[in-house]
Amino acid sequence: MKAAYIERHGGPEVFRYGELPDPVAGADEALVEVHAASVNAADWKVRSGANGTVGKFPYILGRDCSGLVGSVGHDVADLKVGDSVFGVCDRDREGAYAQKIAMKSAILAKKPDRLSHMEAAALALTGLTALVSVEDTLRLQPDETILIQGGAGGVAGFAIQLAKHIGAHVITTASAANHDYLRGLGADEIIDYQAQDFTKVVAACDAVLETVGGDVAQRSFAVLRPGGRAAFIGSGPKAPVSPRDDVRSLRPAVGRDRAHLERIVDLVECGAVRVPEITEYALSDAAAAHRVSEARHLRGKLVFKVR
Repeated sequence: MKAAYIERHGGPEVFRYGELPDPVAGADEALVEVHAASVNAADWKVRSGANGTVGKFPYILGRDCSGLVGSVGHDVADLKVGDSVFGVCDRDREGAYAQKIAMKSAILAKKPDRLSHMEAAALALTGLTALVSVEDTLRLQPDETILIQGGAGGVAGFAIQLAKHIGAHVITTASAANHDYLRGLGADEIIDYQAQDFTKVVAACDAVLETVGGDVAQRSFAVLRPGGRAAFIGSGPKAPVSPRDDVRSLRPAVGRDRAHLERIVDLVECGAVRVPEITEYALSDAAAAHRVSEARHLRGKLVFKVR
């Protein structure tokens, strides 16, 4: 099979594109013929070595994809050859930047006909992360106010729409070029982070979803009301320590399961969430996609068209 892979850690230039052995589905797995795979911020962190050294090279990156079931293990009864599916790789496993991947059937969901493979791949990990962060971790309620940092990104864009569907008041941050895009997603207030200090114009939020990291994470505590809570997905595997004893600092535990993927489908089909803006890349252009992702000024999702 063709794959984009790395043989060492480093910058985007370490990517190679070529033939690697086909994976084989285990007893509880399905072999997915990948049609589309998305780029996530975690990918370039793995590629660069920021998250530690991978176990074995050559190493195929990629955490979510959409495609057709090519074969199934002998214990799999809930999927069949030819099914259109999408999903997110199990924890500590990757491999979606390839024409084929073996994944546990229990963490794959049926792709609805109304979504293309590109769209399903764009929604998979971003939607899963947003759902776990907003619904399961922050437990956002109607009429609450939430600040969502980095609104133009994939997770944040999904979260904005989900928060509005719940009935919250949504404030977000973005460069001026993305304000119209975010109004279209339903944001009530948008702060131009290049021109304004969000801590000067936002206060007494019930919740914060922080997707940016760095000093933005620490400064986000300042906008919470006493008793508020903040969820952090841009600050590594652990939430930063809160400088305040009257607010909670939380790190969403983004597991993998079919129920959350089916929740994504339900939200899209009822019109609560729309597919993010997609920028398409060929799998052979993985280095170019990573340069854009790592610069962190993208809008929506970067998605590889694999087939």
